[in-house]
Amino acid sequence: MSSESTAYEHILVERPAGRVGVVRLNRPRVLNALSSATLREIVTAVGELDADDTIGAILVTGSTRAFAAGADVAEMDGKSAADLLADRRYELWETLRRTRKPMVAAVAGFCLGGGHELAMACDIVVAAENAVFGQPEINLGIIPGAGGTQRLTRALGKSLAMEVVLNDRRLSADEALRHGLVSRVVPTERLYDEALGLARQLAARAPLAVRLAKQSVLRAGDTTLEVGLQFERHNFALLFATEDQQEGVRAFLEKRPAVWKGR
Repeated sequence: MSSESTAYEHILVERPAGRVGVVRLNRPRVLNALSSATLREIVTAVGELDADDTIGAILVTGSTRAFAAGADVAEMDGKSAADLLADRRYELWETLRRTRKPMVAAVAGFCLGGGHELAMACDIVVAAENAVFGQPEINLGIIPGAGGTQRLTRALGKSLAMEVVLNDRRLSADEALRHGLVSRVVPTERLYDEALGLARQLAARAPLAVRLAKQSVLRAGDTTLEVGLQFERHNFALLFATEDQQEGVRAFLEKRPAVWKGR
């Protein structure tokens, strides 16, 4: 495994073989708490990987003890409503949401507050057996502010989301799997390899089809069924104008692996 940039203070960026870029949170003393500086670095790194044609998927992970244990609470001290309304942190979350390539979160240990929101902002979440999910902001007299009330409700349904947000209920990895918050649970010691393997599989798919498939699935949570179906049909038809679609059909008929070009 090679480690790329040393310019980051709070994260590591790695590029293992297989067209995958890895963003690893690296603030062990504070359980990878998401300070504003850490979030900026994550968004910058993800943006660079998203723009890199040699990368097909992005893996976001932390340590075996914590994916990210929440926001950096010390930054909240003394803040006013005006400060928060003017805070560009929300723009960073929006930039992350617009990432085109598939993002996989490999979650072990504490995944709370802003860390939980970061995991939910990814497209697929792979959880270690020791993972714990939650939104404990209510204990600070506040609520989630980076999508926690919205994405969590879409994943869990109203009643359970209410309990998590209003009463700081924590979900185990198995509970998260049962309710659809994560796609699979694996042994903690196997988490990175399993998540990296999944990311490599995604990176080996037809790039344009993966991008439009991701857009279509995300649209399902943002609109009505009728509008979503129209969006899906448009993307389906659009892919018939690509070389990859022609290659995929020919490869299937000729019983050989497809060679994707991303065009």
